Amino acid sequence: MPLDIAANVQITGSVEGRAVEILTPEAVAFVADLHRRFDARRRELLALRVARQARFDAGELPDFLAETAEVRAGDWTVAPIPADLQDRRVEITGPVDRKMIINALNCGAKVFMADFEDATSPTWANLIEGQVNLKDRWAGDLTHVDANSGKRYALGANPAVLVIRPRGWHLPERHLEVDGQPISGALFDFGLYLFHNAKAALAQGSGPYFYLPKLESHLEARLWNEVFVHTQQALGLPVGTIKATVLIETIPAAFEMDEIIFELRDHMAGLNCGRWDYIFSFIKRLGRRPAFLTPNRSAMVMGQAFLGAYSLKLIQTCHRRGAFAMGGMAAQIPIKGDEAANQAAFAKVRADKEREAGAGHDGTWVAHPDLVPVAMEVFDRLMPTPNQLDRKLADLTITQPQMLELHDGVRTEDGVRENIRVGVRYTQAWIEGRGAVPLYNLMEDAATAEICRTQLWQWIKLAAELDDGRTITSELFVGLLTQEMAGLRRDFPSPRLEEAAHLFSRMVLADTLEEFLTLPAYELIS
Repeated sequence: MPLDIAANVQITGSVEGRAVEILTPEAVAFVADLHRRFDARRRELLALRVARQARFDAGELPDFLAETAEVRAGDWTVAPIPADLQDRRVEITGPVDRKMIINALNCGAKVFMADFEDATSPTWANLIEGQVNLKDRWAGDLTHVDANSGKRYALGANPAVLVIRPRGWHLPERHLEVDGQPISGALFDFGLYLFHNAKAALAQGSGPYFYLPKLESHLEARLWNEVFVHTQQALGLPVGTIKATVLIETIPAAFEMDEIIFELRDHMAGLNCGRWDYIFSFIKRLGRRPAFLTPNRSAMVMGQAFLGAYSLKLIQTCHRRGAFAMGGMAAQIPIKGDEAANQAAFAKVRADKEREAGAGHDGTWVAHPDLVPVAMEVFDRLMPTPNQLDRKLADLTITQPQMLELHDGVRTEDGVRENIRVGVRYTQAWIEGRGAVPLYNLMEDAATAEICRTQLWQWIKLAAELDDGRTITSELFVGLLTQEMAGLRRDFPSPRLEEAAHLFSRMVLADTLEEFLTLPAYELIS
């Protein structure tokens, strides 16, 4: 579908049905303008990630930046945060399909993060349908009838506050080309939602609120701020209307939290401990060195080592600046037919949330509506006020070595097998069009698949030792993969399973560690 917008914009995806309401000439022109203004800088920043990785590989360690010491020392705070974001004690996240959005908005959580990123496979249909669904939310038309059961779903009287997570800076949207280049997925998701919904959200007492993923530096936050300032001017919105919460889910960003808040201070709502991507980033950025050889994924728990240090540093940094410090995801989901296992899972969630509330977090994430009451009870009990901004942690000192301290633990054959099962099965689901997948009693998304993939790569590359004395080699990996594939083929038979296994194993066995699983996987979806 060629469009005559400054003569050189083309939509290569299908524009049928309600897609015409989203991809209007005006909306597409708005997004194309974002590309022309900001994409060159986006590409420069992605190149800076590669350059920084080369320095890490040469021996440099992440650290607090000398050149921004004045920002960290200053007494500045963020602009006022809107009333409907003052109490965020329980947030639920999930993909942007219609029934999921309705259930999440109705589940009793304070906030719902509609996720175009890790919980959504970015098929063209998923992305456009997600935009339609969110537009309907603000238009008062968000209903759904289940085709199988005939059950009708509709928005309740007191829905959760809606926050949107666009894709990260690294992901393209190849179905919209501007001047011969695919547009940034981040600008596509952000621009379409903002164009269609900002004024309607404001008119209903809320606003255009976003979660920003995968940032690796304050310079990347600065680019988002420039995007915000421009889009507000273009749409006639006051500066500061957009509010953003930044996920601190990369090791480099954790050493630039003050600076990230500073760059976005007119638009800042808080930071979030994106724990699963943070583990992935730790391995990706530092994992080529034996000093950072990781144990089983299950051993890397919050409250200990580098995860515990960054959680406390995030609370301290946010509260000093008047921003909210959000806790991480509880990935557990209800276990049907096994009440003992179900109660054990809920107990893990309860303990995790007690740690977060006790440490000073202002709220937390859950992945399933049934866990909202569990988390809510904890925060209601331990946080009787709307937030904990008064918990400054002023006497706390978190050092660079604490931020890089590795968890104790072993590597086991079961750990290798679990990484294979979760990694391959999740990749299969992703290329089949589903981004949030219940696997082995946990809700997995792209972040956990990335941990599995990078950890296996690291263990092979560094000839890591299992607890039984065997070395993890490519031959051992292939042998265990072959065994695990027998069960996966039985349980999830599909040609796409074979594609997923090929892609996953290729990336695990590659000489170099590729940045993201989702980039080559994107070539396998429509």
